[in-house]
Amino acid sequence: MSKFSRVPLDEYTTILGQETAKLGQYDVLHQVWSWDGVTAESYIFCNDDVAEMDDDEIKHIVAQSPRVKSENDNINLTRSDSGYTFVNFNANLSD
Repeated sequence: MSKFSRVPLDEYTTILGQETAKLGQYDVLHQVWSWDGVTAESYIFCNDDVAEMDDDEIKHIVAQSPRVKSENDNINLTRSDSGYTFVNFNANLSD
């Protein structure tokens, strides 16, 4: 069973694509999604994998990814009770 098999899905969010990947030394699930007129991307970490890191350290790792369009991109992080940490980036209003 994949470590990301229990990532919760919001009923109003459409997943446009996803794949497991490595971000530095960390396993992540990369998702591209759409919700309420916004399209964005997320890196999803297992909470246990980043438990010793603070939010700024995680955001810094994500900001180094070539998928992040700009270092000044608004990167949002949420540590969920579901067992996952969601880091959202590249948010754009859909046409």
